[in-house]
Amino acid sequence: MLIRINQILRGWVAYFRHAVCKTTLKTLDHFVWRRVSSWWMVLHRWTWTDLRRRFTDLHGRWRPLSADGIELFAVVSVPVTRYRYRGNTIPRPWSLNHA
Repeated sequence: MLIRINQILRGWVAYFRHAVCKTTLKTLDHFVWRRVSSWWMVLHRWTWTDLRRRFTDLHGRWRPLSADGIELFAVVSVPVTRYRYRGNTIPRPWSLNHA
């Protein structure tokens, strides 16, 4: 299941990373993390404490959700660039000489 979720997320992020969508990607990342973690809580009959014990390190920081060596793709790790391919082709009326 994680493989298919990761494929969908990577495709969506690859398509939209040229737009101004960092806040949307952060929201999507949080939504997917909550859905996968709650799905695992129901599947394995874990409580929140069980989930936290399994996916935090000794210092209390969260590790990526993973199963069988497959990690959930972190959507926020993708750099967002704004219209990279159009950089110099957009006309700038303030830079044109009107003599």
